[in-house]
Amino acid sequence: MSPRWEPNPDIRTGRHVASTLHAHVVCVTKYRRDIVDDDMLRRCEESMREVCASFETKLREFNGETDHVHLLVHYPPKVALSKLINSLKGVRSRYLRAEYTGRINQIGMGSVFWSRSYFAGSCGGAPLTVIRQYIEVQKRPI
Repeated sequence: MSPRWEPNPDIRTGRHVASTLHAHVVCVTKYRRDIVDDDMLRRCEESMREVCASFETKLREFNGETDHVHLLVHYPPKVALSKLINSLKGVRSRYLRAEYTGRINQIGMGSVFWSRSYFAGSCGGAPLTVIRQYIEVQKRPI
């Protein structure tokens, strides 16, 4: 079989679309409190993978530190990234508050675990300079 026809796992195909959309997402704890430990990260990753699966997205990478988590998400064009992130933060926040009530209350975070803000950056593909050059050299009809 020709290499041209071998499927690329990074390209998602639908009926009328082919896409490769990746986002780097960072969520921070409320007031950047140092509360997350290894056990919490493991539980967080499990539930975030479940939420991603329900949105038909893939959580490619997950890691974090004591006050924030990083996610690399591969998602289809039909998914609004803001809705996915709200679900990720909302579901995980409820689970973490229920499982680690004593620890969270001890630090004084109240009923909120994640900060309302987040970072989302597109990633993958060619750098913008390469894409600009590619578009510039297209044969425009005269």
